[in-house]
Amino acid sequence: MVLTLAFRNLFHDRTRLAVTLIGILFSIVLVAVQLGLYLGARKMIVGMIENANGDLWVTSYGAKSFEESGNLTGRERHLSLSVPGVTTVIPIVVSFAEWRKPAGGTALSVVVGTDPADGGLLPWDIVEGNVGLIAAPEAVAVDRTYLEDLGISKIGDTAQIETSRIKVVAITKGIRSFTTAPYVFTTLNRARQILGLQSDQATFLLVQLHPGSNVEAVRTELISRLPGTEVLTKAEFMDRSLDHWLFSTGAGVALIGGAVLGLLVGTVIVAQTLYSSTKDHLNEFATLRALGSSAGYIYRVILFQAALSGAIGYVLGLALSLVIVHFSENTALPIVMTPGLIIGLLVLTIFMCAISAMGAIMKVTKIDPAMVFSR
Repeated sequence: MVLTLAFRNLFHDRTRLAVTLIGILFSIVLVAVQLGLYLGARKMIVGMIENANGDLWVTSYGAKSFEESGNLTGRERHLSLSVPGVTTVIPIVVSFAEWRKPAGGTALSVVVGTDPADGGLLPWDIVEGNVGLIAAPEAVAVDRTYLEDLGISKIGDTAQIETSRIKVVAITKGIRSFTTAPYVFTTLNRARQILGLQSDQATFLLVQLHPGSNVEAVRTELISRLPGTEVLTKAEFMDRSLDHWLFSTGAGVALIGGAVLGLLVGTVIVAQTLYSSTKDHLNEFATLRALGSSAGYIYRVILFQAALSGAIGYVLGLALSLVIVHFSENTALPIVMTPGLIIGLLVLTIFMCAISAMGAIMKVTKIDPAMVFSR
């Protein structure tokens, strides 16, 4: 009977129900989009670091992120190789550079120089060509999301980076940059040539250790032998990059703030609707009290109303959110929807509707059963 009464109360006024569902729906969509953008931004920021095959990163002192770091002097690699527990030290060159389009005009790009044979940081999700082709003269790999921005359309197209001629030999899918400057993969020596670096210079050293080695012990020894540098674990470097791009720039605060605003708006709309519905049915609730219904019974009716509203609104909101996620897949800033986010949205919806029901319950607690006899 509780569920039946809640259902009839909820569907008695279809217009009010529609307003409630629209409020919940758009609240869920706003939270999903904002948090999905946050997750998408996070994925782009840490993507290079996550996909690198190494235990430790050696960077210049004060490096802010993967894209923003100074260059090492060149002697650090040999000193790192002499540390017990270190098996391989892979140099990587990373820097912003000017891409010159074939038809005229320029675009900012991020050159990533590393040799495929080293296995340190390779382009992944290649949909055209293969990683081995990058070793060919003038060869580079780019992501298909940025082809139009770079003034190219297919494998075999040529352009210039700074003053060096390059040729596209591989195209990836989904390697996006938070800075919107496309990553351009090439070999280590070609990157040095494009950027005017010395033959032994690098931006990062990716350190691989013997299996079973004590990471902290090796790290301490590297720090002692490499003054003027920082030695970071993968997790530390990801955290630093996230802090720089999301919180130092304010982008992350804006995304999370939008999600909180969506939650508040949805809660207020649902609370107002439930309160109004309860107020309109005070006489009916008073009749139930006069007939001997307990306060707990009436509270359950209101909570079921909130739960039904939340369930319907959640399903509709999630469906619309997934449609938006689908259409964002090929954009420069895709929205990411994870199972954890889907569960989190359900918990948020339940919480939102439970809080909204409190106002209606407080109104019902003040009902005097005798009011039914004054009608």
